[in-house]
Formats: sequence, C-alpha cells, structure tokens
Amino acid sequence: MRNCPPLRALHAFEAAARHGSFKAAAAELGVTPTAISHQVRLLEEICGRKLFQRRPRPLVLTGAGARLFPILRNGFDLLSGSLAAVAEPDFQAPLRVTSPNAFASRWLVPRLPKWREANPAVPLDIIGTDAVLDLRAGAADVAIRYTRRPPLGFATQEICRDSFFPICSPRLLASDGRTIERAADLLRYPLIHFDWMNRDPDAPTWPRWLATARSIDPDLIPHKAWDLSFREELHAIDAVVAGQGIAICSDVVVGRELENGSLVKAHQLSLPGYSFYIVWMPHSPRSAVIEAFLGWMRTVA
Repeated sequence: MRNCPPLRALHAFEAAARHGSFKAAAAELGVTPTAISHQVRLLEEICGRKLFQRRPRPLVLTGAGARLFPILRNGFDLLSGSLAAVAEPDFQAPLRVTSPNAFASRWLVPRLPKWREANPAVPLDIIGTDAVLDLRAGAADVAIRYTRRPPLGFATQEICRDSFFPICSPRLLASDGRTIERAADLLRYPLIHFDWMNRDPDAPTWPRWLATARSIDPDLIPHKAWDLSFREELHAIDAVVAGQGIAICSDVVVGRELENGSLVKAHQLSLPGYSFYIVWMPHSPRSAVIEAFLGWMRTVA
C-alpha cells in the first residue's frame, strides 16, 4: 500500500493554496474554514513541515508548501481529465445523426466523403427518416430538423434556410421547343405533387404557388388535378430528374442538381421554405464529437 496522506487533507491544502484563503477553499469544498485549517494541520503533521505562513495575513505558502502545491494541482488536474476521458463515450463510436429523408439523400450523403477526410476515425450512422426521433430517449445523438423555428429545450444551430421554385429537367423544356415566358406557360407540362406530412397550410405547394402566380399573371387558369402525385418527396424529385414533369422543390435539397445543370428553375417565382437546424441535447456525453460535427457542418453548408 502507498503511504499517502488522507485525500481530504490533500484537497484542503490544494484548494487553500490555489485560492490563497481558507474561507474560499471552504466554500469550494462545502465545509467550514475551521475544517480546512484542521486538514491542513494534519497534512503538516504528516509532512513534518509548515506549509503556510499564517501570520501576517494574507495566507502565504512556505518553501515546502510552494514545492508541494504544483505537484498536487497538476495531479488533481490529471486525475480529473482522466476520469472525464473514462466517462466520455468512445470518440470513435458512430455518431448517430437523424435527418429528413430528402435532405439526407440529396444534401448530406454527397458531402460525407469530406467528413471522412476530416474525421477518418469517427464513423457516422445516418438515420434517414421523416419521423421526429426522441433525442431525450437516446434515439440519436444529433438531429437535423426542418422547421420554421428552432425546437425548444435543445441546443440548436441553423444550417441554412431554403426557398421553393418550380423545378424541372432541361430536357423537359427542350422537348416542348418553346420557352416559358409567363407563369401560365408551366401548365403546358405535367405538374408533380408530393404530400406535406406536417399538414402546414402555408407549406410551399402547387396550390400556394399557383395562387401567388395569379397575382402576377391574372390569366393563369388553376391546374385542377396533379398529373403525378407522390407520398414521398424523394420520389417526386426522382420523377423530376427523369424529365416526367415540374415540381415545387427546395433549392437546398436539389442544390447540387441546380448547380451542375441537371435540373433548372422553370420559373423564378419562389415561395419561402423553412430552416434546417442541427439539434442536440445540452450537456450531451458526446459533446466532443458533436462539436466536431457542428464545425464540419459549418464548413460544408
């Protein structure tokens, strides 16, 4: 067995030396100044040396105390850091990220090679779902939420905000041989619709776009039925990419296709969308790797 002084005595001396005060050390450790004094005297008896010059005030370390203090301070710091590392989940364990399906497929997945370049030791577990998973229950470490306002009760960071435009393949427009000069011209093409599961009456849908377009094109006749309708946003986007019609799409979700020209805006009239937020639990035990993910998202957004 190591011949070590009592831990209480070591704690009392280190705190008193760090603060230069028995009173401040007592407040930190939740005891009385008298208790601190007793523990310091015990340590002095064990060491056989005075550790403080108690008179005159303020409290001053003796030569022996000055030699002992940095050893204890560094030792306690090392112990605290080691315990935190033991308590921290493995940094190399997969970070579970839940995201709406369309955002995961069209925005997040194409950027994952950059994550692997920056963080090769930290795998990601991407959970693509339009359901809202319960972070408090541990269903994921991080969520990407698509909403008008940041969720309450969580730590959040806004990634970006989108707008919705009529989007189509340039092949579709080329097949008609005519240019789109006004909103009514879009009705020459099949219109593709997808369901908004949140039932938001202000969602950027074809009915809202057509109602807005009528304010700038009074001759626009409402389209009474959708030529194609999908439950899933991703399926509607796939149909647009295939040249099957025009859909109202997020300029963020199809941003890469708009950039490379595989999709184009059929009209410049847009509707406001929502914001994409990164959401996580405050004081998460995986705070280190979450912070790495947040920093990476800021660089690629």
